[in-house]
Amino acid sequence: MTTTTISAPAYLAAVTTAIERVTRTQADGVRAAADLITTALDQGGVVQAFGCGHSEALSMEIAGRAGGLVPTNKIALRDLVLYGGADRAVLDDPLLERDPSVAHRLYELAPVKPDDVFVLTSNSGVNGVIVEFALLVKDRGHRLIGITSLDHTSRVESRHPSGRRLADIADVVLDNGAPYGDAALPIPGGGAVGAISSITGALLAQQIVTEVVAHLLAAGQTPPIYLSANVPGGDTHNNALEARYAGRIRRTA
Repeated sequence: MTTTTISAPAYLAAVTTAIERVTRTQADGVRAAADLITTALDQGGVVQAFGCGHSEALSMEIAGRAGGLVPTNKIALRDLVLYGGADRAVLDDPLLERDPSVAHRLYELAPVKPDDVFVLTSNSGVNGVIVEFALLVKDRGHRLIGITSLDHTSRVESRHPSGRRLADIADVVLDNGAPYGDAALPIPGGGAVGAISSITGALLAQQIVTEVVAHLLAAGQTPPIYLSANVPGGDTHNNALEARYAGRIRRTA
């Protein structure tokens, strides 16, 4: 019986394998996602990104970072408090992301327009908020990109009343290559260590953005891209671009 080594090099090897697999298998999906986003931007839309838990980190890869697209907005569970007036205590509920009704409130609070495209992220793809949000997005006529682990989502039951998963609903589904349970290195006696989805998800997000910029450049357009706020002139550059999308994008601490 072979025992997996638990070490930093072993984790690096697992991540490298996952990155290589995602790069090899998801290239067509990345291009399809970039096509949807480019079309939305050309029509005056913005990218609306949402994920719960650690999947919120991928929304941060898409919305509001250096080298990223300016016409992007991050939706988060704390919008219930920041924009909806809910008591701060609502965020203390560890099962909040399983409540489908939350998706409707978040959509209502977001600065959404008909031409916006959505990127929803969930490693499991089965919790109530993410599935309901996906169904709502499609019902409202938006195009939807879903990022999930196909290995994980195919092995668990949906927690949504419909029995559906994010991967069943999105127009473009991108597999982040994470294993069942996300962590890659089994621990003797049970459990595992070394989560994969955050790294491969960030890779997919940045690949999509890069492809969108390539499309815009090919069309003779100047891509609306953030500079780092920590370089000279960054704030001036970014503020001028953000002004074009006033009321459409939010930037909070």
